[in-house]
Amino acid sequence: MTSIEIGNIVLIHRKKSGLTQKGLAIVAGVGKTVVFDIEKGKETVQINSLLKVFSVLNISIVLKSPIITLMEGRDEKS
Repeated sequence: MTSIEIGNIVLIHRKKSGLTQKGLAIVAGVGKTVVFDIEKGKETVQINSLLKVFSVLNISIVLKSPIITLMEGRDEKS
């Protein structure tokens, strides 16, 4: 997934929530420029700011890792 795609997801969720960029920023505890930057796909947004915005908009992240999957498989066999 690209930063542009993430920005579009945030934009859609923000609008569906009835929030302005400023409103989302206030609720998430980030600056308005952070919300603007996320929605524009800027790649330098800090992860903690992104996670705050995701939390407010009820967006979850699923991380997949072949190494972790392999390790979990080994744990189940033990």
